Amino acid sequence: MLWPMLAIALGFLGVAVLSVLALRVFLEVRRLSGQVADASRRITQASADLERAAEDLARAGRAVRS
Repeated sequence: MLWPMLAIALGFLGVAVLSVLALRVFLEVRRLSGQVADASRRITQASADLERAAEDLARAGRAVRS
């Protein structure tokens, strides 16, 4: 009777450890997805700034040629 009870207890502890680790992974994935979203917004903003700067530079180049 001791061995089946020990096996059940170890199985329960194994599931508990796995659930704690799964929760930690879930929280880290949420944090990482927030950082990826923030980086994506920054890249989009930098791309728009670069496009505006290129347009201004092109206008200045045309003004110099004329």
